[in-house]
Amino acid sequence: MSGSHRIPVEEVRHIAELAHIELTKEEEIVFAEQFNRILEYFSMIDEADTEDVPPTFHVLDLVNVYREDEVYESVKGNEPLRNAPKKEGRFFKSPRIV
Repeated sequence: MSGSHRIPVEEVRHIAELAHIELTKEEEIVFAEQFNRILEYFSMIDEADTEDVPPTFHVLDLVNVYREDEVYESVKGNEPLRNAPKKEGRFFKSPRIV
């Protein structure tokens, strides 16, 4: 693998700082080796002959199916709150999730 594609331990240390992850020196070395192995795999993929392969954007030949927008009457008043276990005024009340 060319030297320009190698990830040094300093770069792993920088990534760990950005992610607020503490790594030991040994872990920094292990992660640098793992990142570099991943880059080697990408280099192998880059070398694959794709000359006669048509470009694809998705592996499955799927097409989005859209529906027409329809205007319809919305639920009115307190109807949506009728079966709510807890409510406050015209709003659903839920437990705090913080």
